[in-house]
Amino acid sequence: MSRRLILELAIDLVDQEGLRKLTMRRLGSACGVEAMALYRYVHSREDLLSGMVDLLVDDLHADQLAARRQEDGWQDFLVRLAHGVRQIALDHPELFPLAATRPPEAPWVRPPLRSLRWMETFLETMLSYGFDDEAAVAAYRSYTTFLLGQLLLEVAARTSQETVATESVASPVRELSDYPNLHRLQTLLSQDHSAAEFEDALEALLDRLERQVDVQ
Repeated sequence: MSRRLILELAIDLVDQEGLRKLTMRRLGSACGVEAMALYRYVHSREDLLSGMVDLLVDDLHADQLAARRQEDGWQDFLVRLAHGVRQIALDHPELFPLAATRPPEAPWVRPPLRSLRWMETFLETMLSYGFDDEAAVAAYRSYTTFLLGQLLLEVAARTSQETVATESVASPVRELSDYPNLHRLQTLLSQDHSAAEFEDALEALLDRLERQVDVQ
């Protein structure tokens, strides 16, 4: 038994059954112990929720740091990191929104890169490629805003589509006759272009950051 094992099992439970069904009793059963035995490793439900998110983000840090090569450039670093964070969001759609709501390690640490270690790594990387202090901080703010906004929208849309698909058999589709534009454009609005939108927004952000560096 270890804190990491408990957090990993909790993540699996949430992925399989949903966040609302995660209880200390249910988690204890999955771990093969009484619920009270878990409190030696996780002090509360809040600690459990924060720990799950931190584990996902910390593992991403290890993966990205191992793959980083100075000769690849800052654009490659940001692209790989963006795809890594997106994969977390897609693999763990019920946990990813917690990245925006769990308290960070400091008030100026922004989700989803929600740790001092991640913030230090990000800033050190940008500075090593010639960004000055102001440009590096601006890049961190722009990049985290892009990731969080884009991926929260994507996760919410996917979750909503899955819910509609599950409930549509039992519930009639809402009448849209009072909303003529919605009725006419419903097919277009229902199309999922999230992957392409993510890539387009990421490319636009990289172009903007490159222009900022050029004028330093």
